[in-house]
Amino acid sequence: MNFSDIFLFEGIEEKDCQAMMDCFRISLHRFRAGQTIFEYGGPSDWVGIMQKGKASLIRVDREGGRAVLERLGPDGVFGPLLAFPCAGADSVWLQCDEDCEAVFIPYDQITKRCEKACLHHSRLVENLFGMMRQKALALSERVEVLSRRTIREKLCAFFLLLAMKSGGREVSLPFSYSALGDFICVDRSAMMRQLRQMKEEGLIHTEKRKILLTEEFFRLMGIVGKT
Repeated sequence: MNFSDIFLFEGIEEKDCQAMMDCFRISLHRFRAGQTIFEYGGPSDWVGIMQKGKASLIRVDREGGRAVLERLGPDGVFGPLLAFPCAGADSVWLQCDEDCEAVFIPYDQITKRCEKACLHHSRLVENLFGMMRQKALALSERVEVLSRRTIREKLCAFFLLLAMKSGGREVSLPFSYSALGDFICVDRSAMMRQLRQMKEEGLIHTEKRKILLTEEFFRLMGIVGKT
């Protein structure tokens, strides 16, 4: 394992990282695209961290409705202790969008007091909480999008978030349009109709997954002078 590429071990020397793999009982697992990394609902006491690849946290309700609750990439944190409760017959699982690698850490190894008072133990816990902070921020952004009432409002809120991160008017969708429909929890056909209307009204221009937000879009969102 190349520890220098893993944020969890940032600031920790290579020799200490290798020792902590054994001390913390950290295990590395590889998954192929389409495989399920885990399903929510069963008892467990570990924290998982994505190292390579991308995965989607998917929920299917009793009527077969599908929604993507979260998208995870490298350094994304997941696990039963960060639970999404399964209501009734709902199923929730984390599925690989592409080949993935993830490490799993027993929760009691994170919370226990280090007998040697190792500085690298404290740094690892600090790094993990930093990753969980990023997760909380991403979930807050998701709530900001899903709290909007209409499909157009959801799309506009999502595009604006992407623009704020890119710092420009052109944004790139991080996934397909089908996945976008799942992500904002709307019917794909209705979403595509709304996108066409937004293009006709001069709010956006699209080229595959690239979307150019026009000045009219930013005026609609109450933002003046976006270049």
